Amino acid sequence: MDATILETQRLILRPFRAADISEIVRLLSEPAIAETTLNIPWPYDEAKARDWLAAQRREREAGTGITFAIVRREDERLLGAIDIRPNARHQKAEIGYWIGKPYWGRGYATEAARAIIRYGFEVLGLNRIHASHFAENPASGRVMQKAGMRFEGVLRQDVRKGDQFRDHAVHAILRENWASNS
Repeated sequence: MDATILETQRLILRPFRAADISEIVRLLSEPAIAETTLNIPWPYDEAKARDWLAAQRREREAGTGITFAIVRREDERLLGAIDIRPNARHQKAEIGYWIGKPYWGRGYATEAARAIIRYGFEVLGLNRIHASHFAENPASGRVMQKAGMRFEGVLRQDVRKGDQFRDHAVHAILRENWASNS
């Protein structure tokens, strides 16, 4: 199993641990996180956290996804999560992330996204990395743009969350653009 750890100026991106469960539950018990993400349910409890950690292990072992805990370097506080889901055949990947509400607006998501993009191009050998967000969540789009991604368009009623179809705004970065700006 890949135990990659990425480091930035303020963050450590590491695999999740069972010891993180109580903090995962605390952070994901905030309804605003579920409202702004596709795959996080609400309410969120310990059983969901345990299932999520088990799914992460399976995806990591299968090579279909790598999820990192976003941890603040100074105090090792869990702030959120970021993942990358590579498609080796097409040398591309999708990234996704969430940050606990108490830590919004501090640049942590952007810093983590830049690290995962670098990892995708330098380690995984990708050509394209993309991400999407609910169109009504422009803050997530700003994170993507600050991480170097370009807005590519809106996929209308692309996904279903609960009983609503939601628009997805798509951003991406190509290796050639990343390399010229690195």
